[in-house]
Amino acid sequence: MKLYNTLTNKKEEFVPVNPGKVGIYVCGPTVYNFIHIGNARPMVVFDTVRRYFEYKGYDVNYVSNFTDVDDKIIKEAIKEGVDSSVISERYIKECKKDMEGLNVLEATTHPKATEEIDGMIAMISQLIDKGYAYEKNGTVYYRTRKFEHYGQLSNKNLDDMQAGARIAVSDEKEDSMDFVLWKPKKEGEPSWPSPWGEGRPGWHIECSVMSKKYIGDTIDIHAGGEDLIFPHHENEIAQSEACNDEKFAKYWMHNAFLNIDGEKMSKSAGNFFTVREISEKYDLQVIRFFMLSAHYRSPLNFADTLVEASKNGLDRILTAVDRLRDLLATAPEGEMTEADQKNKEEVDALVKKFEDSMDDDFNTADAIAAIFELVKLSNVTAPEGSKAYVQYVYDTITKLCDVLGIITEKKEELLDADVEALIEERQQARKAKNFARADEIRDQLAAQGIILEDTRAGVKWRRA
Repeated sequence: MKLYNTLTNKKEEFVPVNPGKVGIYVCGPTVYNFIHIGNARPMVVFDTVRRYFEYKGYDVNYVSNFTDVDDKIIKEAIKEGVDSSVISERYIKECKKDMEGLNVLEATTHPKATEEIDGMIAMISQLIDKGYAYEKNGTVYYRTRKFEHYGQLSNKNLDDMQAGARIAVSDEKEDSMDFVLWKPKKEGEPSWPSPWGEGRPGWHIECSVMSKKYIGDTIDIHAGGEDLIFPHHENEIAQSEACNDEKFAKYWMHNAFLNIDGEKMSKSAGNFFTVREISEKYDLQVIRFFMLSAHYRSPLNFADTLVEASKNGLDRILTAVDRLRDLLATAPEGEMTEADQKNKEEVDALVKKFEDSMDDDFNTADAIAAIFELVKLSNVTAPEGSKAYVQYVYDTITKLCDVLGIITEKKEELLDADVEALIEERQQARKAKNFARADEIRDQLAAQGIILEDTRAGVKWRRA
């Protein structure tokens, strides 16, 4: 298995720190509002990475944090006149709802910044003791220049960066490139006691502490959006390696940006959408499928036409799985025939194609193409196959879809009483040969987004 390492700018063979185990740390959201569609891409991408490692037999320790103390959270709390924890807990809950809708698995651990303050204070103290940090009037700064390899991930040069920066006379920093590890308390803000006075941590230190606590000094994969490469991930490396005297992460994975109709998403441009808003228009399984339709390192353009294409593509897969489910009830019993065995070889070849795609830096676009070929093969061969063959194809498609986090089981959706009554009334109208009324009900339900299909097994329905 090869993956692209941002640190070296090349694909590398994956070799875990500990054989058979994978430690993955993914930077999570700052919970001050509903997550936006851009937040969803790394969630979906790296959940899929996790799923594939598990498919390959690895024991995965997947850690993704919630930043629950931040200027944005405090601002929202002040606006509502509540404690900042009210805001963060509210949106952690809402974030988990959206993650569930996207079929993102629960992390092995979802640490919160506010619950790891002691660890942050301990790491900051170590950095001070080792000469990598210093305190001025209650603020603790990291001496960026003391860390020899600063800029290795982002390929930035400190001198080039400093050329465009100036230190004001009143600035406490020794160097304009130094960054904050701890900041003093301000009126109305949450704070914790520390050796440097009441205050709260800077943003970067939390991930260094959480990854060390829940995975170890060296983690296999650190992942997140490419916007985090600098300064967040660069600062994490500086903090962790200075403190632990160990390589922080063997591999760095970053997903590219998601644009809206070809433009960068922003509130000012009016093209800023939350996952919750998108879910009112599209099933979030469609959104997940759409996000996996492109390679994670390629920019992804969110446009209605492209999402509709993904909706149609996903429907092709789900329809094929549903057809296989029906065939299992009618296919002849017995072992696979000679024709079945030949078809099975084609199925296995497509599984190999799927795995080769995923082994090549998690190329989900090509992996999906392999599933489409499998669906095409299934549609042609399964109707004539034995029950054993149909079961094999069904199990194969559902297993590969599960790697991508695509749910193939139909949702147990409850229709409201009025709709249920209409479906029953239509059945009675058909029995009474009142086909005009039956058609009228079908059209009425279609207008409500419910499509009826009359099959030998009875009436089936699906949402449009």
